[in-house]
Amino acid sequence: MSKQATQRSRRQFLKTTVSTAGATAMAPMFIPSSALGRDGAVAPSERIVVGGIGIGRRGGYDLSCFLPQKDVQFVAVADIKRKRRGEVKQIVDRHNGNENCDTYRDFRELLDRRDIDAVLIATGPNWHATAAMTAAKAGKDMYCEKPVTKNISQSLILAETMRRTGRVFQAGTQRRNLPHFAFACELARTGKLGPLKKVYAHPAGMQAMMSGWLIPETEPDKDVVDWDMYLGPAAWRPFNKKLLDGFNFEKGGGLVGGGVLEWGSHCVDLCQWAVDDCLPPVEYDPPKDGELVARYENGTELIFREKGWIPLGSCPVRFEGETGWVEAGDSGKMVLSSPQLLAGRSVEEIGGYPATFHVRDFLDCVKTRRQPKGNAQAACNAHIACHAANIALHLNRQVKYDNATHRFINDEQANRLRSEALREPWRL
Repeated sequence: MSKQATQRSRRQFLKTTVSTAGATAMAPMFIPSSALGRDGAVAPSERIVVGGIGIGRRGGYDLSCFLPQKDVQFVAVADIKRKRRGEVKQIVDRHNGNENCDTYRDFRELLDRRDIDAVLIATGPNWHATAAMTAAKAGKDMYCEKPVTKNISQSLILAETMRRTGRVFQAGTQRRNLPHFAFACELARTGKLGPLKKVYAHPAGMQAMMSGWLIPETEPDKDVVDWDMYLGPAAWRPFNKKLLDGFNFEKGGGLVGGGVLEWGSHCVDLCQWAVDDCLPPVEYDPPKDGELVARYENGTELIFREKGWIPLGSCPVRFEGETGWVEAGDSGKMVLSSPQLLAGRSVEEIGGYPATFHVRDFLDCVKTRRQPKGNAQAACNAHIACHAANIALHLNRQVKYDNATHRFINDEQANRLRSEALREPWRL
């Protein structure tokens, strides 16, 4: 090619390039309003990307509270059951208007994803603490269903793990974000009832059971039901489909929590809030006349009581001080010793213990990095109170707990129930 032809080709190339670039620069660029956070949408930079671990019956309800939040982008679910993985994917995809929800059998694969900010943990109680601490180490914030721990040792490790990793942890104790319960606890906490004498929690049954084996059945294919993953940190036992749902497997040295732990993770949690989230009680008596009495270091009594409640719905609590008292339950109503305790305030009545407000509190804290209402330390103290009461119930005698050493005083048998062996590789 001649030099003149080469120069002409170069000039033509430059002319075409400049012309195209100019046209591109002058062309309008259309950006969806959703990408800018307009028209009620949330900009991608403000969205919280969420995954779910073990989304069954309770988890399905929690999911229904997460999905409507405009700043939530739910992208994945991990579950040991293939059927449930498919069901949750269908719900999420229908909500998102696509088919992009990913599914995993092993929750660790979900936690490996860098795009996921937070997880909803709604497995059975056997997995709660282990999954939560694994998530924290993977850099995820979490909303974790209750009871969140199986024993005293796990409670302490959970709180320390969240403190050390700086993760936002919200226990599923949703009553902390309901107005009437919050107001009742405020009255107790701020001295409006006078010096606090007694706080009452409803245990929904006082049982300290042992979990065992059921008749062995043929184990399904791992992709259908991953039985080994379902057992997780619990002691091995043969497959039985009746064990696939409900509250099962050891929760404290072989103890199953019963109503003391299940309802206690709600009611005792509120009592702990009423005493300003202080350290757990130091003395626990065995049940007598339908009541199990524990005592805080300052002498205030925490009383597990089955009967004698004002009919205010499930999960009732009562706080008594020297000059007044208040009782509240899931109806959304309170009964006060004096209307003057309201001091002209109007407290909204929200019955049915919805979790929406609790989920919103969690999401806001993910953004601000403040501590949510059901934070790990609060959950730790409330669960220790439940576990210690359960141990007194199981041993049928008084036990004394030292909050400095986190051990029972001169009680080898009680101390053996503070923790339990975990299967490999699920050591904490």
